[in-house]
Amino acid sequence: MAKKLIYIVEDEKHIQELIRFNLEENGYEVECFEDGETMFEVAERKKPDLFVLDIMLPGMDGFEICRRIKENYELKKTPIIMLTAKNDELDRVLGLELGADDYISKPFSVREFIARVKVAFRRQADSFENDIKRVSVGRISIDFERREVYKDSQIIDMTFKEFELLKLLIINRGKVLSRDMLLQKIWGFDFIGETRTVDVHIRYLRQKIEDDGNNPVYIETVRGIGYRFSDKEA
Repeated sequence: MAKKLIYIVEDEKHIQELIRFNLEENGYEVECFEDGETMFEVAERKKPDLFVLDIMLPGMDGFEICRRIKENYELKKTPIIMLTAKNDELDRVLGLELGADDYISKPFSVREFIARVKVAFRRQADSFENDIKRVSVGRISIDFERREVYKDSQIIDMTFKEFELLKLLIINRGKVLSRDMLLQKIWGFDFIGETRTVDVHIRYLRQKIEDDGNNPVYIETVRGIGYRFSDKEA
């Protein structure tokens, strides 16, 4: 899977490098900026998955950057963590009212910072899934509220795990999901080495939603990695 991209807007070089190093060590892609103007120029071409904004910045401060992000249609749902040396409750409240998802005061624990980043991504994923009510792809429709799957308007009987697996694949349409990731997400624990569990459930899903389970159109196998729900029109 592609690495999550995080934009850091921070004018103190040593803090930039501290954050960059630890985020990259944890598998994230990071770009650093010293001011909001430069960051927005880049964000127009390449949208990040998370913003980390210092409040005290030259020119446009962190509050203004936050406000502009939330007014931008392409960026407004991107999580924001505010980072500042201030520990004033009014600053904290203002940042959150402007739409920031979290607020960390300097000096901060690197371990706590990484944990907050992971929580921000987890909260975003949960929110995205909860926002989706129904998705239709080709001849397949899935109703998340009623937990029903249809093919050509005919309901398909699904077990709990089959439904959860199909849901995860379809809301990540076009993305490759590893077998290990699918195991952890659907079965709720690290089922080390037992990737056959995923393969068996994928086979069952294909038998139910594909015209020919041996020549799948919807659920594609990505050799050596896992599976992807096709983003091509079926």
